[in-house]
Amino acid sequence: MNRSLFTLLAALTLALGSCTAQPSTEGTAAASAVVPPETAPQVAPPKLVDFSDVAAATIDAVVHIKCEISQLTPLYQSFFGFIIQQGVQRQVYDAYGSGVIVTSDGYIVTNNHVVQDAQRITVTLNDRRELPARLVGNDPSTDLAVIKVEAGGLHFIPFGNSDAVRVGEPVLAIGNPFNLTSTVTSGIISAKARNMHIIEASRSNETPLESFLQTDAAVNSGNSGGALVNGRAELVGIVTAIASGNSGNYIGYSFAIPSNIAVKVAGDLQRYGYVQRGYLGVQVTEVDANVARQTGARDLKGLYVAKVNADCAADRAGIRQGDVIVRVAGKEVNTFAEMMEELALFSPGDEVDVDYVRGDRSYSVRAKLLNSNGNTEIIVNR
Repeated sequence: MNRSLFTLLAALTLALGSCTAQPSTEGTAAASAVVPPETAPQVAPPKLVDFSDVAAATIDAVVHIKCEISQLTPLYQSFFGFIIQQGVQRQVYDAYGSGVIVTSDGYIVTNNHVVQDAQRITVTLNDRRELPARLVGNDPSTDLAVIKVEAGGLHFIPFGNSDAVRVGEPVLAIGNPFNLTSTVTSGIISAKARNMHIIEASRSNETPLESFLQTDAAVNSGNSGGALVNGRAELVGIVTAIASGNSGNYIGYSFAIPSNIAVKVAGDLQRYGYVQRGYLGVQVTEVDANVARQTGARDLKGLYVAKVNADCAADRAGIRQGDVIVRVAGKEVNTFAEMMEELALFSPGDEVDVDYVRGDRSYSVRAKLLNSNGNTEIIVNR
């Protein structure tokens, strides 16, 4: 009896094993019909980057900046128990930041807020040499500045293409947090075209330009003006700000000015002392579900034109209120920051392709950008 039962169980086991070992031909054919092997998505293996090599290639081009700043403060005096103002006194203090050498003969890009009020600027290289620096030019609306030291044969970081940077791409931040020189931290690009409303409106009435690269590389006070570099040891951003809450210190995100903007601004500051900006002359609203309902926009993409300034570049090109701009210079624009970043790469007199939708039709025009005075002349430093 027991032997018969064992024989039966063995037979059932063999039968079940043969069923599971032979997949259904019908099932395989059905699966192949849905996702043919030759069209299945292929994911390239990630490229491993040795960031110790990247750090070694770039760290000598990031400098420590010390600024001597002088302020006039009220001077008070006690007189028969009353506090009265007797005049002003000059108070001098030091401020610190970072900068990136971008040419071998000593041009350095940093943040405007690092150097804007400095009476004296001193740069310390990674080999501990101290050199005096002069301010070449500054641009409060992008928070960028260029300074210069008189030296040759310096290590520098070549500019990369910030438009080509991808979300998720690993990067290094190099700077001098808390006055600690030559500090390297790592992270990834966590977002692009961030508008954080952190740059104050400049005295020249230029609209602040914010289209930051967002990264989770640790950045703190003193990193301002430092380098954000990619795996090819290229400069893709100038570190500018942190998300700090109420602590004043890094809590998870930091922000950098894209290198493509820095190239344009630094070049103009060296050449003219003032950034030559080309304006399209439109006021736009980002198209979301609410805007689409109100305006009848077909897609949740692009920028709805709320107003076109008279006789501006857009007006002359035929763009009208109610149009939806979808591309500028061939690049899709879905946020105000994206459009401003793209326009920031051009100067007055440059012609830029603008694609837009009006009703059910798409149009493409070429607009000649104008300066803030409504013409294409060079604006000198003022």
